[in-house]
Amino acid sequence: MQKKQRIALLIDCDNVSHNSIEGVLEELAKYGMVNVRHAHGDWNSPSLSGWIERLHPHAIRPMQQFAYTKGKNATDSAMIIDAMDLLYSDSVDAFALMTSDSDFTPLVLRILESGMPVYGFGEKKTPKPFVDACSPFIFTENLIIEDAGSEKPAPAAKQTKNDRKKLRGDTALVKLLRTAVEQTSEDDDWAHMSKVGHYISNNSSFSAINYGYKKLGDLIRATELFDIEMRQDGKAMYIKDSRKKI
Repeated sequence: MQKKQRIALLIDCDNVSHNSIEGVLEELAKYGMVNVRHAHGDWNSPSLSGWIERLHPHAIRPMQQFAYTKGKNATDSAMIIDAMDLLYSDSVDAFALMTSDSDFTPLVLRILESGMPVYGFGEKKTPKPFVDACSPFIFTENLIIEDAGSEKPAPAAKQTKNDRKKLRGDTALVKLLRTAVEQTSEDDDWAHMSKVGHYISNNSSFSAINYGYKKLGDLIRATELFDIEMRQDGKAMYIKDSRKKI
């Protein structure tokens, strides 16, 4: 039995909303077990009141950081120190950073150098350098769950799916998908979906969720740029660039 990946979730509460924490934890559950959950911020600040209500229900540990100097973000430094301590603790296999601050880009690069993946979560205002450094990076607006404070289970917030025209109009996306298929295809130009997904995750911050799709395969179908074959009794999906001649 394969060992579950241990993930450390570090939250910069000063720069990201509490409204998507449930969705973030659900997304991380796909990758492994979130055994470290630290929320950094000055808990004396009224602006973090929303976060306080989320800590206990999700077993998140508050990490107090006083704002020693006005205009300086002491939370950033404390969170970086926390990450480095965990990096050398041998208690985690991956990191998840929930922040919209590009100042953490060097931290991501340092963690990647140690051979650990970094899952990024932030608002759509997040600067591109930080987005590009993570793999994947998911906009938290797409992970908000309705009535998150209610005791009853709530359905995920409805996401607007990018249609065929909009997907095809995204030249960077089209190039990424076509390159991934080309680089992972066999001699007959057909590529196994799992290999395509691994290639994309290893080379970009892409996530199908940011386009309104839960799965990469569903997004690829929507683009109508590829021929698709289901093999092995429908268990394996193979794709080929439609421009390729038979």
